[in-house]
Amino acid sequence: MPTALITGASAVLGAEFARQLAARGAALVLVARSEQALQALAAELRTRHGVAVEVLVADLAEEQGVGRVVQRIADAAQPIDLLVNNAGFGLPLQFADNEIADEVRHLRVLVEAPMRLMHAALGVMRGRGGRIINVASVAGFISRSTYSACKAWLIGFSRWANGEYARDGVTVTALCPGFVHTTFHSRMGLAAGEEGVPPFLWLDAPFVVRQGLRGAARGRSVVIPSLRYRAIIAVSRLVPRSLATRVARRGRM
Repeated sequence: MPTALITGASAVLGAEFARQLAARGAALVLVARSEQALQALAAELRTRHGVAVEVLVADLAEEQGVGRVVQRIADAAQPIDLLVNNAGFGLPLQFADNEIADEVRHLRVLVEAPMRLMHAALGVMRGRGGRIINVASVAGFISRSTYSACKAWLIGFSRWANGEYARDGVTVTALCPGFVHTTFHSRMGLAAGEEGVPPFLWLDAPFVVRQGLRGAARGRSVVIPSLRYRAIIAVSRLVPRSLATRVARRGRM
């Protein structure tokens, strides 16, 4: 059976990827910082779907953690068929007021770690085939502090890599959801309903994951799983950049 490695697997989107892939019979390698949460999810998936689940505890902001996941991906004896780069967190928009150490950790988790894991995955997937899904965001299309900058990099790199490595049987897809109820906001101290986001902009995690898996299967480089967000992105390209930036400040992230 195919094997999928998912980072940030203890969070809502990561866990949903694990559940949908397990339901399809895939073996899993679950990566996150919390061993307790990973073991609970692994036990659930083994019981419900009878699939093999490996738990790999790693902090992707640390060299040792990234190295541990790279080593697992590079293990040709237990090849990975699908890599889902989902780990991430957000910071307040006021870059100048944030601790620079926090910004550096943010960059490592959102850019450096996915880049290194993709490099390792391509090393074993080229020629034999495979898929990579990078969980980005619609924020990558709109200027919104360093979070947007990181996601813009992930989108741009995914577009290039999907075209470059298609000849080797590898697809690379940037999944770009809008607002999804995950631990993203709660980790910033924002309770549900206090995020400053209109109700109609929230997306359902199972729907987002289904769209991401479908898009990857079709070889798409970018998936925006909602017509409303595709419309928002299209409009943002037509209005002056200064106006788009002011509008992007709405919604506390």
